[in-house]
Amino acid sequence: MSFSYLLDTQFFQLYGLIVASTLALILLLIRIPKTEYAGKLARSKYTVATSYLIGAFIFGYAFYNAETPHYEEFSTITMLIVVAFISIIISFSLINLLMPRFIDGGKFLVSIFLVFVASVILVESFFSGNTRLHRTTLYVGVALFVIQSCSLIVIFNRAYKRSIKLLEKYYDEDEEHKIKWIRFCYILTMLTAMFILVYVFLPDRNYIRLYMFFYILFMIYFAGNYISFLGSHKLLLDAVGHFALSEQSPLFQKKKKSASARQAGKGNESFSALEKSIEKWVREKRFREYDKSREETAKELGTTKETLQMYFSDKLGIDFRSWRTDLRIKEAKEMLLRHKDYSINYISEAVGFSDRSNFHRQFTKSVGCSPKEWRDSDGHPVL
Repeated sequence: MSFSYLLDTQFFQLYGLIVASTLALILLLIRIPKTEYAGKLARSKYTVATSYLIGAFIFGYAFYNAETPHYEEFSTITMLIVVAFISIIISFSLINLLMPRFIDGGKFLVSIFLVFVASVILVESFFSGNTRLHRTTLYVGVALFVIQSCSLIVIFNRAYKRSIKLLEKYYDEDEEHKIKWIRFCYILTMLTAMFILVYVFLPDRNYIRLYMFFYILFMIYFAGNYISFLGSHKLLLDAVGHFALSEQSPLFQKKKKSASARQAGKGNESFSALEKSIEKWVREKRFREYDKSREETAKELGTTKETLQMYFSDKLGIDFRSWRTDLRIKEAKEMLLRHKDYSINYISEAVGFSDRSNFHRQFTKSVGCSPKEWRDSDGHPVL
């Protein structure tokens, strides 16, 4: 068997079949820890595995029809179908991983059914031998694919922004850097998907094997990142699980209103005890600790999240997160001048910032200059 034969379109279909099947099997065999909110992660895993199985089936179908005339053109059509299915399923999976039930399951199934119908019509038009009919069907299919992709990108962007707000609300930290891979992989998914349009309209369809090669690499890359995320999912699950219980549960809402009413009745008496706890908390520099939920911080202060929020909003006119950030920046300003042998990265972590870029952004916003400019000017920057 010659090397050139191994680079034939038919064998790229075979490679796609093997890779997609293997990745799907690996995903299906990975066990998700049975935590209270891990069900959505398991569903996401099965959804991604299903997309790869569908891709494997289509690769296999194309490989089986290797004797079809104009096989490269047929491979281009089947590749477009693979991309359409995988992109919509991965979109659904990642969007609902960020924000559960952001896309209704019924609408998702309808979308999958429509893609299936469009795929059948496209394949049948190819085998009909009617060039004009097939060309028209292909153009319509491409237009629908573009509309589908653009709408999914808009929906993903909305879900991503909401998930960031959710993380910030739960952790009181800038946690975006911990889930940026989701956005990066999604952008890569859609760019790779949309790039099929170049090959659809190329006069020489032999180039489709090049696209197939890179798409197989993409499937491997995405699966690797996704599998890595499965082992570190707690960050997003905790925040979403808390949101599901505290923000959506009617029972919790009722309890929350009752608790707020009781707390309002306590008034200054409750705030007086909280003020003493906060003063002690600041003296012990507990504000430098990060990766804590709002409930954990409130518990350290001997109160509830609702009372803590009420104290800062009603009495101080500022939210807890901004107040704590100011304390961290103040501590950083002192350390930058007192310990000039310490690196800025070390100081950012020491005062409670888990992300260097966030520290730099918050410091510049508060002080008006960068940490380096503050240190170099001995605390007297030219603003």
